[in-house]
Amino acid sequence: MIDQELNELLRIRYNKLSELREQGIDPYGGRYERTHMAAQVIDDFPALEGRELRLAGRLIARRGHGKATFSDLQDASGSIQIYVRLNDVGEQAYELFKKVDIGDIIGVEGTVFKTRMGEISIHVLTFNLLSKSLRPLPEKWHGLKDVELRYRQRYLDLIVNPETRDVFVKRSRIIASIRRFLDDRNFLEVETPMMQPLAGGATARPFTTFHNALGIPLFLRVAPELYLKRLLVGGLEKVYEINRNFRNEGISTRHNPEFTMLEIYQAYADYQSMMDLTEDLVTHVVDKVFGAYQLPYANDEINWATPWARLSMLDAIKQETGVDFAGLSTDEAVDAAKRFGFKPETKLLWGEAVNHVFEAAVEPKLVQPTFIYDYPVDISPLAKRKADDPRLTYRFELYACARELANAFSELNDPVDQKSRFMTQLAKRDQGDHEAHAYDAEYVTAMEYGMPPAGGLGIGIDRLVMLLTNSPSIRDVILFPLLKPREELGEEEAIVAPQEPENA
Repeated sequence: MIDQELNELLRIRYNKLSELREQGIDPYGGRYERTHMAAQVIDDFPALEGRELRLAGRLIARRGHGKATFSDLQDASGSIQIYVRLNDVGEQAYELFKKVDIGDIIGVEGTVFKTRMGEISIHVLTFNLLSKSLRPLPEKWHGLKDVELRYRQRYLDLIVNPETRDVFVKRSRIIASIRRFLDDRNFLEVETPMMQPLAGGATARPFTTFHNALGIPLFLRVAPELYLKRLLVGGLEKVYEINRNFRNEGISTRHNPEFTMLEIYQAYADYQSMMDLTEDLVTHVVDKVFGAYQLPYANDEINWATPWARLSMLDAIKQETGVDFAGLSTDEAVDAAKRFGFKPETKLLWGEAVNHVFEAAVEPKLVQPTFIYDYPVDISPLAKRKADDPRLTYRFELYACARELANAFSELNDPVDQKSRFMTQLAKRDQGDHEAHAYDAEYVTAMEYGMPPAGGLGIGIDRLVMLLTNSPSIRDVILFPLLKPREELGEEEAIVAPQEPENA
């Protein structure tokens, strides 16, 4: 029944398209110079009242009253009411306007006024049809409720759900604010390869591809880290990249195989410097984009004002569970991890056991912004080893709303230690760990020329936007998230648009 109704609506609209062309009217116009946006007219009404303006946008509602029609015109800034009257535009133009459908894109020229009900409106004198919509929009009051359809047809989601547009406008402003913050502090934005001969910079399973001309396999990057640190060797002392990464892993509300990261490296800094930088950067973004430090997320109120809590990983675990891993051997640490539900498939290292208990018992409790620092070396192959405890590294992660938001190190700049850790990762790969880090000989060579001590920081842009915009899924903040192919076509996709009449 739904298919029949939709096909009928399509036939009606295609017939209108043919009629327009028969009348010599181009249903897909060209350039239209507008003078104002909808929000500008509403915000500046006292100064614009009575002035003649030109606006353009999509018709999203109409209310006919015989010889006059009220409609709503939506552009990128919002919507505004327009008033079209037979006596003003003429009979021929008014008849044409009555054939304009919800979803059509039009340009209007008219004067600004306020109705008796107090609504700011445009009294239309002339209008132009700029694009004929052949498919009906989702019904206004119910919107686009099918979540998967919202992701698959994001353009419809953006048209009918203002809150979706607002999220992506804020995402853009968040990224712009990050750039301004770093540029003002003399960081240099750079670009590194997205196709790499080795998948390095993170422990993750990569996507593989092949370069035909060179005859070599390549990997889509899992992280830009090792290239950015090569730039430190080359003398670029403060660099950053807002980069796309690709990890061939599962999809969830927090994970998309293609995602955006901010990575920052600063010579002669350390992980304490990166903590301070992280606090300054995030609070700057929150203030500039949202104008308040107290923001909602799910059922919590997150206070982004600094200073944030700072706890070592071992202290956080001891505080929450009573287990003091500092005094435990590897076997004792593994036994402790098993008590928290961990069932290792291979032989565990001490740091892996510690990390499991942290993720099981501590991470879910970290609601307010909290730095967890001094991570085990066993899970930190690129971080500098602590001088007073070689089992740990100068590394921190930022948590908020029980999820990781940032990861930072005092960067390892000892090529001998780095080579040894790469070899440990290779051993793990031989034992079946597909996410273990590859051995990057070129990176070790670069380090042998001397890399300055440095701090490095990575922030997940998608997760940051999720938290700041109160979005429950990563798909809500990525315009076109990766989705599983449909096993069968949905109702919308199953409709075949009727052919235009031969004389169209």
